[in-house]
Amino acid sequence: MDYLSHNIALNLNRIRRAKGMSLDLVAEQTGVSKSMLAQIEKGSANPSIGILGRIISGLRIDLNDLTGPPPQDTILIRIADTAPTKEVPGQYTVRTCFPFQENHRVEIYHIELAPGGVYPAGSHGERTREYLAVQSGTLRLELESGSHVIQSGEIFRFESSQEHRYCSVGAGPCSVLCYFLEYQRDV
Repeated sequence: MDYLSHNIALNLNRIRRAKGMSLDLVAEQTGVSKSMLAQIEKGSANPSIGILGRIISGLRIDLNDLTGPPPQDTILIRIADTAPTKEVPGQYTVRTCFPFQENHRVEIYHIELAPGGVYPAGSHGERTREYLAVQSGTLRLELESGSHVIQSGEIFRFESSQEHRYCSVGAGPCSVLCYFLEYQRDV
């Protein structure tokens, strides 16, 4: 199940239960069949935009209430269980652990670089700082201002408003947790 289908499944179930509604009642309110709603809640259906429109209209919610990350106080992410966000076989795999949200101005990604793999990254915009925590292997980070080698067990910080590249150096793969933090400039 992809990230968006997962969010829709959890959110639809959560919203329906919070409103005290059965699948029959939601079907009546939205015009979407009970079986389709059940499949959506299980994550086994990929609803069309039209179906999503009928659900948000019938439940009187915003699209983001249905598609956004479900609100949770505690979350456990198993990196290996997440679907790749970006992937080039033999080079790199990027997985989104925690995406950017309006109320949480941080993103966390896991980057797995194959031996000799290179992942080119563009600028992440103004007022964005990136923190790289190398979990295994050795990473060479190429910035406009120069190159930096970061070993397993080390953390590196830089302003990510510049184009950069992540390069795996050494015989083995390189595993990196990448944190993006948006911040406000002091006035």
